[in-house]
Amino acid sequence: MSDAFLVESKARPRGRFPHARRAGDLLFVSGTSSRRPDNTFVGVEVDELGTTRLDIRAQTAAVIENIRDILRAAGGDLDDLVQVTSYLVNMNDFGGYNDVYGSYFDESGPTRTTVAVHQLPHPHLLIEIQAVAHLPGPTPQEETK
Repeated sequence: MSDAFLVESKARPRGRFPHARRAGDLLFVSGTSSRRPDNTFVGVEVDELGTTRLDIRAQTAAVIENIRDILRAAGGDLDDLVQVTSYLVNMNDFGGYNDVYGSYFDESGPTRTTVAVHQLPHPHLLIEIQAVAHLPGPTPQEETK
């Protein structure tokens, strides 16, 4: 695997960047949403009249699961996360987001910063998370020995 990579089973980034990039023992995961490979979103319901309901709990769980899949593709898992930054469109969603986040992590988990943003790349997105994981392993020099 190269230093930067895409995970084939995940939605392709909407720009020219990788899902993650490894630098030594650190894996930097790009901002990740609840978008599926077919470009639909977890946590979005639109009725026959066009009324849209967005679910922060479902989106938060989907984002964390998408990050888990990216970490697994690099040989890691959620336990390897050391830092996350969460971007919420509306801080009124903080309670639901925080509840779901707490079902994955406790005080021994990654450090976390949560910030409000004006908007994300799609109007159905309530949350995006970027992360850093520590994946100890042989350096490229050690692998060639």
